[in-house]
Amino acid sequence: MPRAEHVIEYHVVTGGGCWAAVPEHPDIAPVWVQAGDVVAFPQGDAHVLSSTQGMRGEVQLGAFETPAGTQLPLAMKLDGQGDGTKLVCGFLGCDARPFNPLLQSLPRLLHVRPGPGGGPTEAFMQFALLETREQRVGAAGILSRLGELMFAELVRRHIETLPEDGRGWLAGLRDRHVGRALTLLHAEPGKEWTLE
Repeated sequence: MPRAEHVIEYHVVTGGGCWAAVPEHPDIAPVWVQAGDVVAFPQGDAHVLSSTQGMRGEVQLGAFETPAGTQLPLAMKLDGQGDGTKLVCGFLGCDARPFNPLLQSLPRLLHVRPGPGGGPTEAFMQFALLETREQRVGAAGILSRLGELMFAELVRRHIETLPEDGRGWLAGLRDRHVGRALTLLHAEPGKEWTLE
């Protein structure tokens, strides 16, 4: 995503399970992600998905190179032992400047488990897998929008887990009055708003 100021990575586990970690931030505990879970790295941190906690391999970027003209998404198989883990990986580009309060409010590692019956995240994934398999006209655009919708759902689910007495921009979105005011302010940032 060469034109994006900031890239958010996310991984949907469709089979098996693995540990997700941000090695550059040892204060962030690794989390176990399994089928149906989504793990995202909103701050764009380098991260590791591994079968064992603390495991690190050699970086092999050559496995991710694709010939010119290759249509995304692409399937990859990395050698390893055991039953394996199946992931659908996505990337979302966005602006980080001059000020992106949502981005700055999100944790470095965002882990969301499926809701009852899978919920919207499961529906987005099934639709994305269908578009990937069939490669119909407009699939790339649809997959891009599905990635945006999935990330919006992840943020929504994260906000719902915040404590009722939480503070900060995300907690403000949950409040009936503050959330409406923030929505209005962000819709028309150039307007001369008054407290009233």
